[in-house]
Amino acid sequence: MNEPRHIPVLLAEAIAALDPRPGGTYVDATFGGGGYSRALLALPVGRVVAVDRDPAAAARARELAREEPRLLPLEGRFGELERLLGEAGIARVDGIVADLGLSSDQLDDAARGFSFRADGPLDMRMDPHGPTAAELLARLDEAALAELLARFGDEPDARRIARAIVRRRARAPLTRTGELRALVTAVKGGRPGHHDPATRTFQALRMAVNDEPGELDRLLVAATRLLVPGGRLAVVTFHSGEDRLVKRWVESDGGCRRAGSRHRPPAPEAGPPRLVWAVRGPIAPTPAEIARNPRARSARLRVASRTEAPAEAEGEPWSLGKAA
Repeated sequence: MNEPRHIPVLLAEAIAALDPRPGGTYVDATFGGGGYSRALLALPVGRVVAVDRDPAAAARARELAREEPRLLPLEGRFGELERLLGEAGIARVDGIVADLGLSSDQLDDAARGFSFRADGPLDMRMDPHGPTAAELLARLDEAALAELLARFGDEPDARRIARAIVRRRARAPLTRTGELRALVTAVKGGRPGHHDPATRTFQALRMAVNDEPGELDRLLVAATRLLVPGGRLAVVTFHSGEDRLVKRWVESDGGCRRAGSRHRPPAPEAGPPRLVWAVRGPIAPTPAEIARNPRARSARLRVASRTEAPAEAEGEPWSLGKAA
C-alpha cells in the first residue's frame, strides 16, 4: 500500500476531543491520507466510516478497508453525508471529525493545480466534476472575480488582481498555475520572508471551485441530524471564514435560532439547543507541531457536543451559508 505523505493536523487533540466510545461508530469526513481513521481504528471503536470526494483518497480508503474490516469507505462529498450514510444503512453516529485543509498529496501533485510551487494546469477540483479554476477565471466578470478573492481569500488587493486578470485574458486565457502566480506577483509584489503573494488568490479559487463553504454548511446541518446525544463534532479549519461558520452554527444552537442582529429584533427561540461547546474556544497547534509541520500554523480545532434536543426543529433547518 502506497503510504501518503500527508501529516494529519491536530491529530491527538481531535481524537481526544471525540471522546471515542467502545463499539461506537465514527465518521472521518475527510479521509485524505487516513490519519484520523487509523487513529480511531487503533481504539476499540465499532466502526469507522471514511468519506472523501477525491478519487485518489477514496481509493486509499478502499485499500485500507481490505486490511481493516471495521473501516467502511464511502466516496462522495461530506456535504452529502446524510445521504451517503443513509444508503449504507447508518442512521446515527457517535462522532464526526473533518479536516478542511488540503492534503499534502493534493498540494504536491502539480497536475492537480492546487499549488503555485510547481507549474501545472489551473484545475483545483477535488473531484472530476464542475468547472476548473481556469474556467472560472475565463467566465467571471471583474466585479465577481474581485468579490470571490475578497470573500474566500481575504485578499486586500482583490480589485487590482481582478482587473489584471480581465486585462490578461483579453490577450490570452490563463490556464497554468505559473501564469496566475506571475500575474498576482506582478500586481502585489513580494517581500522576502513573507507568504507568497499568490497564496490568498489560490486559496480563494480553490474554495470557489469546490464550493467549500457550501459543503461545510451542509456538513454542519447533517452532523446535527446524525449525531447521537453526547456525540461529538470536531472540525479543523484553516481559514477564518470557515472557523467563523462553525462557531456561528454551534452558537445558533445547531440551527435552532438565528444569531442576533442590531438591525432587527432577535428571532424567537425555535427550541432547546441541539449543539453546545464541548471545548470552549478553538484549539490551536502547539509550537512543536508547527515546527514539525508548518502547514499546521493556521489550523484551528472546534469541538461541539450533541444535546438531547430533538434532531429537527420545526420547519426547514437554517443554513448559515444561505443566510450569509
